[in-house]
Amino acid sequence: MKYRSQLSGVLVVFLFFQALFIPSGGTAEAASAPPGLSAEAAALIDVASGRILYQKNGGKKMRIASLTKTMTAIVAIESATLKDVVTVPPEAVGVEGSSIYLKRGEKLTLEELLYGLMLRSGNDAAVAIAHHVGGSLPGFVYMMNEKADLIGMTHTNFTNPHGLDESNMHYSTAEDMVKLSAYALKNPVFQQIVATKVKNISWEGENWDRRLQNKNKMLHLYKGADGVKTGYTKLAKRCLASSATRDGRQLAAITLNAPDDWNDSMSLMDWGFQQFKVTIVVEKGQTVNASAAISTAAADFQLIAMNDFSYPLKAGEESKLRTSVHLLKPQVTEDMMGKHVGFLQVYLERQLIGSIPLTVQAAVPASNPTKRGLYTFWDLLWHIMAGGMWHA
Repeated sequence: MKYRSQLSGVLVVFLFFQALFIPSGGTAEAASAPPGLSAEAAALIDVASGRILYQKNGGKKMRIASLTKTMTAIVAIESATLKDVVTVPPEAVGVEGSSIYLKRGEKLTLEELLYGLMLRSGNDAAVAIAHHVGGSLPGFVYMMNEKADLIGMTHTNFTNPHGLDESNMHYSTAEDMVKLSAYALKNPVFQQIVATKVKNISWEGENWDRRLQNKNKMLHLYKGADGVKTGYTKLAKRCLASSATRDGRQLAAITLNAPDDWNDSMSLMDWGFQQFKVTIVVEKGQTVNASAAISTAAADFQLIAMNDFSYPLKAGEESKLRTSVHLLKPQVTEDMMGKHVGFLQVYLERQLIGSIPLTVQAAVPASNPTKRGLYTFWDLLWHIMAGGMWHA
């Protein structure tokens, strides 16, 4: 026998989160103000969720110097094989600025070049990587900008793989670059490279290896620091991409034109770890309270979350969470049991922050307090608002 809902269209029901959906604890006190920064622009992000926790002039287009190499590295990692043997092209020899002193025709693996790129900021390594992966500098730059579009870096344009001040057409923003950091840090190869303090790589024709010491002092200065990249040119000034992990949670920060960049980044990290706590919003297997809205006189259904969902929140933000149930079909039938039937969309105020897939199962009778008791008040409230009747 099939049970059908009384809905004629796609179900969208806004509900307040109840106690089971939002862990208790914490008062609605306003978070302390973000730290004062020397940076002209800055941004802080929670890597797992992608929530930008703070920004200062976050959308301002600025020069980014060698922070560019974050994009160079992730494009190379995703597009080529680490064990590829790269022959250094003449274009990579003698590139101005930071260098790992590549020789024309020298052979290194792509992995070795990536360490030279990210630890010592080798501009020559950037050019060698670009030619190998993209076939030419223009070809690789095209790949960089394609990746930027994919990540959602809407105010960014790359013209080279190293970040040297060639023109004012090479730019990004603090918000775009912190999105890039979060994206790249989810790649385990990238994460391993940027967290490395010292690395030896080959040096063809010499009796010793190149010894690469990471320029990122955050790895020594800050507890839990594990990335990302330093940057400096005369026009861009001091730039820094940093990251740190504590108690399994990773934050990433960007500071642009920051005279006191190390302290700026440490202050941002401290503030982010202190003011935002990861909150379990929905647990896998949890009942989503829309059963009353899809009930019939004979029986009703329960919607069940298929995944967990957590999100970093400041004190008091729990009360600003809202949900909307969206079903893929206008009718719920018995043969849908255990299948994906829709989404629980989670909003922080008006911003959509998550979409959790839902399945359906037959509802437990209301007399069973272990399954329905916590939701009875909200089910009743929905029926009062909708002019419906309560079905026990």
